Amino acid sequence: VQLVESGGGLVEAGGSLNLSCVVSGSIFTTGTLDWYRQAPGKERELVAASSVARTAYVDSVKGRFTISRDNAKNTLYLQMNNLKPEDSGMYYCAASRNGISPDYWGQGTQVTVSS
Repeated sequence: VQLVESGGGLVEAGGSLNLSCVVSGSIFTTGTLDWYRQAPGKERELVAASSVARTAYVDSVKGRFTISRDNAKNTLYLQMNNLKPEDSGMYYCAASRNGISPDYWGQGTQVTVSS
């Protein structure tokens, strides 16, 4: 299983970015796919999760971020709107077989939001 993220960058506050994660293997359709982020000096946090049944978001991004899947492209997305400086960090795509904890991680893509 491989996960490859892209789409990060530098954006001004209020701007938007759309992160992508290409996932190899059947886990794309059978597992839970998540987006995590980690800011310098902080612990990695779960931002958004997508399973077959539902999606979920951390409170700080609700209404601004949307997680989605394109099954034809084996790609997971994170559309991020109205970005804030506190959204800055390294964003990681992760895949879990049991929906409890990730089994596979991508290499990360950097998001920087300037004020």
